[in-house]
Amino acid sequence: MTRTDDDTWDLATSVGATATMVAAARAAASRRPERVINDPFAEPLVRAVGLDLFTRLAAGELDAVDRDGKLGFPRMIDTFAARAVFFDQYFADAGNAGLKQVVILASGLDSRPYRLPWPAGTTVYEIDQPEVLEFKAATVSKLGAVSNAVHRSLPIDLRDDWPAALREAGFDSGEPTAWLAEGLLIGWLPPEAEVQMLDDIVSLSVSGSRLAADYGQVAGLTEETQKQAQVMGERWRDLGLELDVATLTYPGEHVDVAAHLRSQGWQATTSDLADLFDAAKLPPLGEAAQHIPGNSIFFVRASAP
Repeated sequence: MTRTDDDTWDLATSVGATATMVAAARAAASRRPERVINDPFAEPLVRAVGLDLFTRLAAGELDAVDRDGKLGFPRMIDTFAARAVFFDQYFADAGNAGLKQVVILASGLDSRPYRLPWPAGTTVYEIDQPEVLEFKAATVSKLGAVSNAVHRSLPIDLRDDWPAALREAGFDSGEPTAWLAEGLLIGWLPPEAEVQMLDDIVSLSVSGSRLAADYGQVAGLTEETQKQAQVMGERWRDLGLELDVATLTYPGEHVDVAAHLRSQGWQATTSDLADLFDAAKLPPLGEAAQHIPGNSIFFVRASAP
């Protein structure tokens, strides 16, 4: 389904289903004997969404089905586990540096408000569509989950005036903020909207604020990886899931987040997927790094001057 400027979705359709896919991968990674991530909320959230393929993935039921890895699940699980470790460490470092105001953009099924040990006095704002936040809050409340931070949900589409909504919710633009844009700036927004979002973040950030994000284009693949992605999508359809990721992204040249922030005076360091695998102590990608969807994605940690 091609994206439009006024399209809508839930956690089982369109771009919303990718949030469920990521949570399913975290759940599967949490089951491994030598796990690098432990997300106890991921599987219950995925089950509540109700997409059969991702429920089976979260429950570890696809290991026998995908022994040869041709469905892409083993690499996908490792990728999202490594990404979760990268951003978890970012928040740990920000907390150790004294930052106590956090904003998670397009939070989806991110359970960090509940599973991370936030320093005393931390306020966590998470922004997403109303239906997404309502669904997540209702699901985790049944699990008895309580954040140890002051937790404030902002039910607003990021295409609307979210900076104003953030201020109205109590955001203090005079306090350093740890921002997270995980899985957001990789083609899900039009290029001009990516730039506007970064400029809004810069305008809301005082010295010492930080941003972590991944960026690039998840569908920006070589001919070989496009073919692999097509084959994988066909196999997913055979298992009952219609999800063509390439049709969910916007065409055009997407923003280089690190370069854009540097042009605003921020300091920025970048990593690639192989770096994340190494940091998470996962088996190295090796030559596979050049032949998998997402090999054009980069990861940045930046700080405001």
